Amino acid sequence: MAGNEGAVKVARVAAENEEATEAWSGVLFDRFVKYRELIVAGLGGFSDVAMQMFPPQAGDRVLDIGCGFGDTTQQLAALVGPSGQAVGVDVSEPFIETSIDEAKEAGAENVAFFAGDVQVMDLGAPYDHAFSRMGVMFFANPVQALGNICGSLRPGGRFVALVWRRKLDNPWLHRAEQVVDQYLEEPEESDEPTCGPGPFSMANSDTVSEQLQIAGFERPTFTRCDLPFKIGNDLDHAVAYNMAIGPAAELIRLAGEEAEAIRPQLETEIREAIEDYSGPDGVVAPASTWIISATATGD
Repeated sequence: MAGNEGAVKVARVAAENEEATEAWSGVLFDRFVKYRELIVAGLGGFSDVAMQMFPPQAGDRVLDIGCGFGDTTQQLAALVGPSGQAVGVDVSEPFIETSIDEAKEAGAENVAFFAGDVQVMDLGAPYDHAFSRMGVMFFANPVQALGNICGSLRPGGRFVALVWRRKLDNPWLHRAEQVVDQYLEEPEESDEPTCGPGPFSMANSDTVSEQLQIAGFERPTFTRCDLPFKIGNDLDHAVAYNMAIGPAAELIRLAGEEAEAIRPQLETEIREAIEDYSGPDGVVAPASTWIISATATGD
């Protein structure tokens, strides 16, 4: 993979990840595009801290897992310099298409992208460093995915990942979910695909530490990182965002017509639940993540 070329067709997806792939390639991609400004700005502060704590070295070859729009891939490419390379992978073909187009537009030459399921695919080893901003929480089999990442790293190569901490420490998401939970239950069957295990699947550091070690990593560390997260320019914007992306939004989407019938009521109550975050700079809430670091066995 030279330059900013890449493969856009997903060659192989684990059967248990097919539904999540459909969601991330369709409705969730569309919603991330709509709220991209909030998402990238909000998450960007966390990835900046993670890259400062555990930067790749000049000349490194870096894998960016769940690269989304490719902004982190370009950032990693700048850190490793022209003698290095950053390779972005995402299961969503639309995200990869966008990443390729935007890297070309930016003139980034030491990047490459490909679409695929990190849980089962050949990742194009070897890499010196692997990074993920909120891209490893949605695998049906996280140990298998982490093992594949570990196997793609040279001995002693570092893995760095950002994941959400527990719901209680991300109250803007949790409050909206609590509102929706009062009225809706996830249906046993739905025409809408789910996004996988969900954004809080790696919130428990003890569980993830064990998963990492089973997968072949050594010396896992977890650093708490709390930053403000802008969730809307005003309350209407923040309510719409919470009803489009996140646990509350997932339940609303899966419930379909049942949720649409009470949408005005949900909007009102979510607004009340998050209105204390509204201020002169918009709606800004506390957010909390883990910055995970581990090294591939063999150092």
